[in-house]
Amino acid sequence: MTATGEDHVTARGGPWWWERRRSAVLDVGLAAVSALECGVEGVPFAWEAGLPVAVGVLFGLAAGSVLLVRRRWPIAVVLVAIAVTPAAMGFLLGIVGLYSLAASDLPRRIIGSLAGMQSVGVLIVMFVRMRQDIARGDVDVGDWLVPFASVTMALGVTAPPVLLGLYVGARRRLMESLRERADSLERELQLLAERAEERAEWARGEERTRIAREMHDVVAHRVSLMVVHAAALQAVARKDPEKAVKNAALVGDMGRQALTELREMLGVLRAGGDAVRSRPEGASVPLAAVGAAAAAAASRVAVEEPAEGPSLAEIDELVGQSAAAGMVVDLSVEGEYRAYAPEVEATAYRVVQEALTNVHKHAAGAKTYVRLAHRVSEIAMQVENEPPSGVGSSAGLPSGGNGLVGMRERVSALGGVFVSGPTDAGGFRVSAVIPAA
Repeated sequence: MTATGEDHVTARGGPWWWERRRSAVLDVGLAAVSALECGVEGVPFAWEAGLPVAVGVLFGLAAGSVLLVRRRWPIAVVLVAIAVTPAAMGFLLGIVGLYSLAASDLPRRIIGSLAGMQSVGVLIVMFVRMRQDIARGDVDVGDWLVPFASVTMALGVTAPPVLLGLYVGARRRLMESLRERADSLERELQLLAERAEERAEWARGEERTRIAREMHDVVAHRVSLMVVHAAALQAVARKDPEKAVKNAALVGDMGRQALTELREMLGVLRAGGDAVRSRPEGASVPLAAVGAAAAAAASRVAVEEPAEGPSLAEIDELVGQSAAAGMVVDLSVEGEYRAYAPEVEATAYRVVQEALTNVHKHAAGAKTYVRLAHRVSEIAMQVENEPPSGVGSSAGLPSGGNGLVGMRERVSALGGVFVSGPTDAGGFRVSAVIPAA
């Protein structure tokens, strides 16, 4: 892993304005060398100016030590270098100062102006000194040599440090920009990873709910009826042996139907498990595959074996099973039956099935009305029971509180409307409308 910009910032440990200790050591060393150079050059300057040598040396030391603040105030360093140019001192001061100025984040017009001033100052000083030296030495040279040498010297002293400083500054800004982009990308990737984890967790929760709903719809109704019939069988076993035999046969039929549907679902899930084992080691299988297998198991029979699967053609049989369990059920159908999509028929069947199961659990002995309407673009169903009369026997069926939630989820998944609640007469009503398409 590369160091991020934040790590780079926290790694600063230099004194004062320096980011790193080695930068401080470098500037102190350059300032010492520059001060020594300017101090030595201050001796001839003092002789020419008629000043004490100590004054010239102190002036040189003070001017050269300004290089210590080249990172903090590069403009001041260049101005001092321009100021001492007539005294023929500060060679290192001028070069390093121009480099620091060009490498800084100052506007280009300021850099160009100060570099031009430095170049002009060097040009004038070199021109005057060369003319004086030639005059004192009584040397005959061409008129072109002094201007050419002065221009060459001025460009040679100012151009290289400025160009190098511009390159280093641009490279540093580029690296900072790349570091910021890397930090931004790392934060975005972390955010995307967190969102992906949240979506995966949400998907796992949805699939767990889906599997639980399918298991509930497949098993709960038939097992509930088996418990009701078993209770009735216990009540009439001695009084009415013929009815007891009939109830026992019904219990057996319902148990076989429940086992058939459960075996179908487990078979699909087991097939998914075989697929899991066939995957390479370390690979994971999405929970959505398990949920899809559970949903397929719940509706697969309706497609492959219509006589045993959840379809609207079995509403009569479903109502008859509840009637055989002692419930007074009135079934009414409006419109002509037509084939619907398997998921539509399965959902409509499960809604009626779960509503009847709830009547067995919570309103034993209550008269129930089942209404089914085939419309042009939708199918509507309603299961309404009257208040419990107290005549029916209660089998003590447990309730998990998931029946209504599962029905609502099924209907909403198909774009339908589901409404449930108590009636004014004290009973309970479950209504659903599902689009036919």
